[in-house]
Amino acid sequence: MKIRILKHELNESIQHVSKAISSRTTIPILTGIKLEVNFQGMTLTASDTDISIQAFIPAEDHDKQIVQIERPGSVVLPAKFFVEIIKKLPSQEIEMEVKEGFQTLIRSGSTDIQMVGLDPEEFPVLPSIEEDQVIMIPGDLLKNMIKQTAFSISTNETSPILTGILWNLSDSHFKFVATDRHRLASRTAVLADADNIRFSNIVISGKTLSELSKIIPDQNTMIEIVVADNQVLFKIDRILFYTRILDGTYPDTSKIIPTTYKTELVLDTKKLSDSIDRAYLLSREEKTNIVRLQTMDDGTIEISSSSSELGKVTEQLDVAKFEGDPLRISFNSKYMLDVLKVVESQQLHIGFTGAMSPIIIKPLDDSQSLYLILPYRTTN
Repeated sequence: MKIRILKHELNESIQHVSKAISSRTTIPILTGIKLEVNFQGMTLTASDTDISIQAFIPAEDHDKQIVQIERPGSVVLPAKFFVEIIKKLPSQEIEMEVKEGFQTLIRSGSTDIQMVGLDPEEFPVLPSIEEDQVIMIPGDLLKNMIKQTAFSISTNETSPILTGILWNLSDSHFKFVATDRHRLASRTAVLADADNIRFSNIVISGKTLSELSKIIPDQNTMIEIVVADNQVLFKIDRILFYTRILDGTYPDTSKIIPTTYKTELVLDTKKLSDSIDRAYLLSREEKTNIVRLQTMDDGTIEISSSSSELGKVTEQLDVAKFEGDPLRISFNSKYMLDVLKVVESQQLHIGFTGAMSPIIIKPLDDSQSLYLILPYRTTN
C-alpha cells in the first residue's frame, strides 16, 4: 500500500472510528485501526466486538483530490499511537507506505515515522445485516432523543439490561425508555414512512448511543437505521456504526406511571431549575441530595434543603397553576436537575399521587416526553 492523503480528512475519520476502541480488550488486533485502500479511496475500521465503526474517505470529492493511490493494500495500525500522531503531524499532506511485514512508513513535512503494523487478515469481519427493517430519522431528532433519555440509564453492571435504552416502534411511533429503577425518562417521535415497521424490546447500551451522538453532524442529516436480530446499524454520511443489541427482556415500566394525580403543579422550568440548583448545593454536602418541596396555603411552593454542618436553604416559588391536595415530598435533587437540564419547554407540569408515589414531570408544550422520579422517605 502506498498513498498520499490530506491530513484533515484522515484525522476526522480516525476520530470517528476510534470511539469503537476499548482499552479493556485482551485481543491485540482490536487495539488497532484497520486501513484498507483501493482505487475508490480508503476505509478505516475499528471494533471492540460490541460496537464497530467504519468510515470511508473517497479518493475524490467534488473534484477535490483527497487520496492519491499509488498502490492499494491494507494494514492494522495501533490506535493509541496512530490517533495521536496523525493529529500532531506538521504538514497538510501525509504520505503512507506499507512495506514487508506490515512495517508502515508515515511522512509529513520533515517528519518520518515508522510504525509496526499488524496483519489485516486477523481483524474481525463486520457483521452482515439483513436490511429488512430500515427507518430514516433526522440527525438532530435522534441526538435529542438520546440526550433526553440517556441520563436515566443504570450504571450498575449487575443489571446489564438497565444500562441500555429500550426502543419500541409501532404505528410510526418510535419510543425510547431508560430507567435505573429510581427514575425513568421516555421520549417518543413520530416517524414518516415507518407505518409498516414494528419492533419491540430492542435495547442498546446508553453509553454506545452517547458515543453515536458525538458522530452525528450538527447540520440536519438524515440517519438510516437498520434493525436486525442482534445488531443495529446506523448509516451517517460515509460512516457505518454497528452496535450489538443487549440480551434480556427490559422490565415493563408502563405499570408504574400514574394516569391521575392528587396534586398538580405548573411551574416555570428555569425558575424551578435555579431554585433546586441552590438547594442542591447544601444537600450535596450531606451526600444525600435530598431536597423538600412543600405546597403553601398562599398557593406558592417552598423548596428547602438542610445540612447539619452548614445550615439551611429555604425558598418560595410562585406557581402558574396549583390543583389538588396540599403536599410535602422529598426527592433526589440531582435526579430532578438532570431532567430540568434536558427539558426545552418553558413550563413544566408536575403530577403527584402522594408523598411516597412517583413524581411525574412533563414539559408543558411537549406531549412526547415524560420523566419519573421516585421520592425519598424521610423521617420528619
